[in-house]
Amino acid sequence: MNNIIESLYQRKSVRVFLDKEISLTDKELLLNCAIQAPTAGNLCLYTILDITDQAIKNELAILCDNQPFIAKAPLVLIFLADYQKYYELYKMTIEKEVEKPKLGDLMLACADAIIAAQNTVVAAESLGIGSCYIGDIIERHDEVTSLLKLPDYTFPACMLVYGYPTLQQEEREKPRRFQARDLVYENEYKLKTAAQYEQMYKGQNERYDYKDVAKKVYGLKYDVDFRREMNNSTEKYLKKWR
Repeated sequence: MNNIIESLYQRKSVRVFLDKEISLTDKELLLNCAIQAPTAGNLCLYTILDITDQAIKNELAILCDNQPFIAKAPLVLIFLADYQKYYELYKMTIEKEVEKPKLGDLMLACADAIIAAQNTVVAAESLGIGSCYIGDIIERHDEVTSLLKLPDYTFPACMLVYGYPTLQQEEREKPRRFQARDLVYENEYKLKTAAQYEQMYKGQNERYDYKDVAKKVYGLKYDVDFRREMNNSTEKYLKKWR
C-alpha cells in the first residue's frame, strides 16, 4: 500500500485541534492543491472563501448547529459552487440575452467544488493536518447568504475546517466503513433485500442489527428538525436556479 492510499485509509474527521497555526506556506499549498482538482471543461466552477475574520468564524459556529470547534479551527474554507462569475462574464461579452443558470449548471458546479474540497483533505492529511467537513453550511439560507454576501448563482457546497489534531484525536479509532460489496453494483442499480441489509451492518459491526440501526439513524438523522431546515434552506437556494 503506497503512502497516498494508506493516508486515505487512515484519514478520519478531526474536531479537536492543537493551539497551533497552519503556516501561510501550507495554506497556500492546500489552496493550490484544490485548484489542481479535476473540473468540468477546465472551468473551475467554484469559488473558495478563506474565512480569516474571527467574528465570521464565531457566527458560522453558531449557524452550523452550534459547534464551537468551528470557531477554534486555524483554517476554515467554504467551497462555493459558483456560476455567478460565468453569468457575469457572459453578460459582459455575449451580444444577446444570456440565459440564467439552471439546476444542471448547479449540479455541475457542486461537483467541481466538492472535488476541489476533497483534494485539500487528502493534501492536508499528507501534511499531518486534520480536517472535518461541515455539512450544516447548507442550512440557514438567509443568515449564511447575508453573512457571506452570496450572490444568486452561488451555493455553499461544503465547508471544511482544518488544524493539527490533538493526541486523543490522532489515536481515536476511525469508524469502520461498509464493504465494497455493500456499495458497488455491476452495471445497474439493485434494491437491497432485508438479508442484504443485515449482511451490510453485520459486516460493519457484529453487534449491529439492521432494524435497530435503521430506527436509530431515522431518529438521529432523518426525522429531525435540522434535516427539515436543511431542505427548506436548500429550496431557497434552488429557487434562484430554476
